[in-house]
Amino acid sequence: MTFIGKAIHVSIDLTLLSVCLAGIKRNTGLQFRVDKVEDTNVQRYINKYLNFGESIYDYSVATCGSSSYFSRK
Repeated sequence: MTFIGKAIHVSIDLTLLSVCLAGIKRNTGLQFRVDKVEDTNVQRYINKYLNFGESIYDYSVATCGSSSYFSRK
């Protein structure tokens, strides 16, 4: 696999992890404690990463909600 292929693979894996963490936060209330990280720059990037996952999660839920293939129970 080429470098670009690996980079795309890792990017998709990181996105899926972020979406999974967003789903856990929405369904259970458990969330990653960013305040445990000492470096403020790293905290900022972690917050951006987690917010990205929540955006993708919201988009996915909205898309599935408007699709005729899904129904609420």
